[in-house]
Amino acid sequence: MAVKRERSTWLKGPKPPCKDKPAAQKRPYRLILLGAPGVGKGTQAEFLVGRLGACHLSTGDIFRAAKSLPDCERTPAIEEALAHMKRGELVPDETVVSLVRERVDCMTCQGGFLLDGFPRTVAQAEALEDILKSQKVKLDAVLNYELPIERVVERIGGRRTCPKCKAVFHVTNMPPKKAGICDHCGAELFQREDDRPESVRVRMEAYARSTAPLTDYYGKKGLLISISADAAPDRVFERTMKLLPS
Repeated sequence: MAVKRERSTWLKGPKPPCKDKPAAQKRPYRLILLGAPGVGKGTQAEFLVGRLGACHLSTGDIFRAAKSLPDCERTPAIEEALAHMKRGELVPDETVVSLVRERVDCMTCQGGFLLDGFPRTVAQAEALEDILKSQKVKLDAVLNYELPIERVVERIGGRRTCPKCKAVFHVTNMPPKKAGICDHCGAELFQREDDRPESVRVRMEAYARSTAPLTDYYGKKGLLISISADAAPDRVFERTMKLLPS
């Protein structure tokens, strides 16, 4: 079901043309995806891309791609974002908005889009609204995937990672053939610090605090659709498709 596309304009900035433009859709969906770490939002994005023909526009992908861009291809906004990242700082709203403005052509994609990782604050949401108005484009919905904190702790806390080949297993959902040992290279698996239950709880609480104003913002606009992610991925996808506006 999933479709992999290289979105050159989104990843590299306004100059490189899209290498793989989606076909025009009779009903292009323009969606924002929200969801805490561990809820399976990335899997749902893949399913939605495959079904709707939309482009998955992840700001996280921009930041990852920016690190490998040669100096001559870096825009001022990219340079500023990288400088903040090197100092271990959060990239400020103004810089993130500038990155998205550089990629405004992606907002008018005839296949629609799934915005992932942006907006993260009300200020970013307001800026996005201005960007979309300038392009005469409207959001269809904001999909908010929800999962009780205990289930998130269970999902993330069960992860085990290989230090050599970076393969990831799960103690119950995808255990290795031999307990604690990587199937691929035989190295001893370990639990990342970020995957420990106490760390997961801290991250979830921080996410809830930062996202609450954003869900309130889109709720008041009638765009928020909350979806329970407490099920198998294909079942969550069925729920999503039923709740999408027609």
